[in-house]
Amino acid sequence: MNNKFATIPTVSSEKLKLRPFTLADAGEVQRMAGNIKIAHTTGTVPHPYLDGMAEDWISKHLESFKNKNWLITWAIEDKKSEKLVGCISFSNNALHKKAEVGYWVGEEFWGQGIGSEAAQIGIDFIFKNSDLNKIISRHMASNPASGRIMQKAGMTQEGVLRQEMFRNGEFNDMIVYGLLRSEFRSR
Repeated sequence: MNNKFATIPTVSSEKLKLRPFTLADAGEVQRMAGNIKIAHTTGTVPHPYLDGMAEDWISKHLESFKNKNWLITWAIEDKKSEKLVGCISFSNNALHKKAEVGYWVGEEFWGQGIGSEAAQIGIDFIFKNSDLNKIISRHMASNPASGRIMQKAGMTQEGVLRQEMFRNGEFNDMIVYGLLRSEFRSR
């Protein structure tokens, strides 16, 4: 992606705002992401989520975004309450003209369509502001709710990577989803 933005942009829908994280979000990030139910369904969220980890993670977002291999990480905010409800990120693989989306939503906000809507907002932004051809996502087979988020965001299941990730003391199968630019345009 040719990064034409000087800073992480804010994008929104009627219900949600995807905005840069601030250090003021650190306490809520630690509380929500520190939930073992979140950590066990992601590939990178640590558990336990120790003091200082959220601040360190947030402080790296802008530099990662500006890097030639940018990573855009957004706070998902409920527009009505202005509460932080989760996180969504897109990592760029410029060589292969694709991005991978990852996300988590605080447990108290599960089942409200937040993940799907955030994914749709982010996918729309990425395809409209880059020359990327594909967006992919993966979820642990033990977390089918994440697959439903991907389906609602317009992605298609492409396959299963058997015992792809070692997490929580065991090997986990990963279900892979993808959305091509041509499919995005035809929506």
